Amino acid sequence: MNTLLWVVFPYICLTIFVVGHYWRYKYDKFGWTTRSSQLYEDRLLRWGSPMFHFGILFVVMGHIMGLLVPKSWTEAVGITQSIYHFLAVSVGLLAGFLTLAGIAILIYRRRTTGPVFSATTPMDKVMYIFLVVVILLGLANTLGWHAPGINNLGGPAEHYNYRDGVSIWYRQFLTFHPDADLMAAAPLGFQLHTLVACILFALWPFTRLVHVFSAPLGYLTRPYIVYRSRDVRSGRGVGNRAPARGWERV
Repeated sequence: MNTLLWVVFPYICLTIFVVGHYWRYKYDKFGWTTRSSQLYEDRLLRWGSPMFHFGILFVVMGHIMGLLVPKSWTEAVGITQSIYHFLAVSVGLLAGFLTLAGIAILIYRRRTTGPVFSATTPMDKVMYIFLVVVILLGLANTLGWHAPGINNLGGPAEHYNYRDGVSIWYRQFLTFHPDADLMAAAPLGFQLHTLVACILFALWPFTRLVHVFSAPLGYLTRPYIVYRSRDVRSGRGVGNRAPARGWERV
């Protein structure tokens, strides 16, 4: 069972993640989009979208720091375990609650604004469920990991350092030789967080989350765009505004 949960299942999800993106890009290029709904409502979007995106950015950076960077490396540059704990609990909780508040606003907006709700696909609705569960489990694990005598599910337990277990398993997973016993020994909260995250990655290619891999690199090399303004008050019409001093019309 440990091998099935912590070796076979994660690699199945990873395969769906990779192959699914290839399939989506090859056969659904026009659907590779966020399906922007700003036209329908922008008041809640102005609050929810920045909160969610900045929050999730710091969450991802925290996971990269905690999962990919070994504890010996941070200690080698002078970041002690106590300093790491302080940064993880302060920045991690702030980013987690910011992300949770942002996605709560976005879901409320999507559910209460008719055109926005109509533009939501069934797969996106499923994705929102797993995304919220992942965030909640992550917050529970962070609170439980740093609270003395409290485990990651809210009950009394011994302290568990995920950097000595989950992080090592994750790095082994990326190098294709994971030790299932490391995850089997982790508290239930960390196990659930990992399993739900795997399912979320499997759903990823079939939802609006694909826009994460859409970088507007063409903006760096595209030519300048010339804008012409309309000065209605002077009656000069489009493009007939008086030139600024020192400039001549071409």
